[in-house]
Amino acid sequence: MANRLAASTSPYLQQHADNPVDWYEWGDEAFAEARRRDVPLLISVGYAACHWCHVMAHESFEDAATAELMNRSFVAVKVDREERPDVDAVYMAATQAMTGQGGWPMTVFATPDGEPFYCGTYYPPRPVGGMPSFPQLLQAMAHAWSQQRDDVAHNASALRDALASVGPAGAPGPLDPASLEADTARALDALAAQYDARSGGFGGAPKFPPSMVLEWLLRRYARTGDERALAMAEGTLDAMARGGMADQLGGGFARYSVDATWTVPHFEKMLDDNAELLRVYAHRWRATGSALALRVVEDGAAWLLREMRTPQGGFAASLDADTRGVEGQTYVWTPEELADVLGPQDGAWAADLFGVTADGTFEHGTSVLTLHADPDDHARYDDVRARLLAARDARPQPGRDDKVVAAWNGLAIAALADAGALLGRPAWVSAATDAAELLWSLHVRPGATGPRLTRTSRDGVAGRSPGVLADYADVAEGYLALFSATGDPAWFERAGALLGAVLAHFRDDAGGFWDTADDETDAVLAQLQRPQEIADGPAPSGPSAAAGALLTYAALSGSSAHREAAEQALDRPLAVAGRYPRAAGWALAVAEAVLDGPREVAVVGRPDDPATHALVAAARGGTAPGAVVAVGGGDDAGTGGTEADGVGHRVPLLRDRPLREGQPTAYVCRGFVCDLPETDPQSLRRSLGGRQDAAPVDTRT
Repeated sequence: MANRLAASTSPYLQQHADNPVDWYEWGDEAFAEARRRDVPLLISVGYAACHWCHVMAHESFEDAATAELMNRSFVAVKVDREERPDVDAVYMAATQAMTGQGGWPMTVFATPDGEPFYCGTYYPPRPVGGMPSFPQLLQAMAHAWSQQRDDVAHNASALRDALASVGPAGAPGPLDPASLEADTARALDALAAQYDARSGGFGGAPKFPPSMVLEWLLRRYARTGDERALAMAEGTLDAMARGGMADQLGGGFARYSVDATWTVPHFEKMLDDNAELLRVYAHRWRATGSALALRVVEDGAAWLLREMRTPQGGFAASLDADTRGVEGQTYVWTPEELADVLGPQDGAWAADLFGVTADGTFEHGTSVLTLHADPDDHARYDDVRARLLAARDARPQPGRDDKVVAAWNGLAIAALADAGALLGRPAWVSAATDAAELLWSLHVRPGATGPRLTRTSRDGVAGRSPGVLADYADVAEGYLALFSATGDPAWFERAGALLGAVLAHFRDDAGGFWDTADDETDAVLAQLQRPQEIADGPAPSGPSAAAGALLTYAALSGSSAHREAAEQALDRPLAVAGRYPRAAGWALAVAEAVLDGPREVAVVGRPDDPATHALVAAARGGTAPGAVVAVGGGDDAGTGGTEADGVGHRVPLLRDRPLREGQPTAYVCRGFVCDLPETDPQSLRRSLGGRQDAAPVDTRT
């Protein structure tokens, strides 16, 4: 018989609907029941693609005897961290304060008012390695609640005080260019000390894809010519693309590498990771013309459109690491399996190319496919990949968490729109537009001070969780990229409306930003700690994401208020960047845009004129950090700027931009100063740092 989670919109919660545990969702019903019974809350936090979440579920939550202990002494609450990042953030802070570390699954015991008094992560079904079993822990916590209530209250009070002590710092000041230059230089030195020159990446195992740091390094190289930055970016991007974390057949990347050489991945695939990686590899191609980067972009975009799109046009959150309870089963190969699919000759050739050995690089003699050398026969390579992918598609497949997360879809929209416009792939821009429309029609609801966002949806039904700062900022980022790719001013206006909500509901008294809105912060969490995360995780932190979107909008709109808010949002993340640059990659990337201007590029011309497309391609091919590109029409007389299509009246950067002598014209401004109007694509490309050998791109998206 299914429990309450059967009615949830979260696939992760639905995975526990058949547990014998009497699960509740996070909310008033659970708190009221705990008060009525005078028992603690047992809060279990995880997500659908989490391998050890599945392990603990199988070992403990599916076990009748363990479930009976849980049901008798606790009110059990299951939380999807992707659906409720605010709940996850507060209890993760408590877990780290108590244990010095965190992770998922996260296990928290709390009073009926939600105050944590004991925190941990995974617990095994039997004692091992000095770790108590989960049943032992349950019995100990039940005993403490009934017999040692004073100790419980003391622990809860100490954790509450620890959480309360982590509050906003002083008021952010204006960013001083000289100080900012010094801060970013110190961050680069700190990052260089952590760089793995042998295998790429930073630090040792496990290695996560440092997407935001890599974007910063590419931007820094573009602005300063610092060869160290380019070498670290290229070394890491190449190593990831050739390693086992990259899906060599189907495209996309796994969550992280368990070793330092990028050979064996943790096999889950996350939308946010892949969106960010798609964008940074596209920017690597733009800067260097790397053929490997281009292949990664094309494979990654194809994977997104093939495997991650939902019927409604959004993008699913993740693919599981496990297939039928076995991690990586779908993806690994033996030499015999290659020969069975390809025949002996092609099988041996593929085994050599992809590093598949008799001993194996993974478990039970299987190997993860890698590509440490380029193929000598590209036609054969393409044929082999296609046949192996078809065979792999016939295997059992990992589960898919098909909820649509607003922030992650915003990142995917930005990546597909940006890469699609850069490479002339209208299908990618079209997919980005579909996802953007879904978010606007399903996730956005009217509010008294402007549109408000819902964080998740599934099967065309909006969830109940309000959007957090990263949702608003990342969706705005996606909409601004889509405006740049399509020229449709509706996306500029919608981004502005979402950023208006950010300024109205997320700012603190000192000018920084909270993760939750002032009128939508969970009441239980508010008594503990209103979340305010400044460090990047797998995706940009809320303040860093807000800084990037606000800066872009300011460049398009000329709004000094948005520019000021962007600089204030950067203050706290940049304060840690000198010591912990990997925790502030996106803030550092935005800082490079601040130091460069960012450049404001308005291109006007008739949409059916090839000369217009050449000028637009040159603008998009520029590497100036954070440059904004706005494209509009013009009239034959050259006096109306963009009056013919009306875009200029709605986007300030395009206003009063006439054609020059009837020719398509680009206007480049930076720091309140504008260059002379430009009609030559090569000259424009040079001024924006673009490659002179770049092939022409059809910009009609």
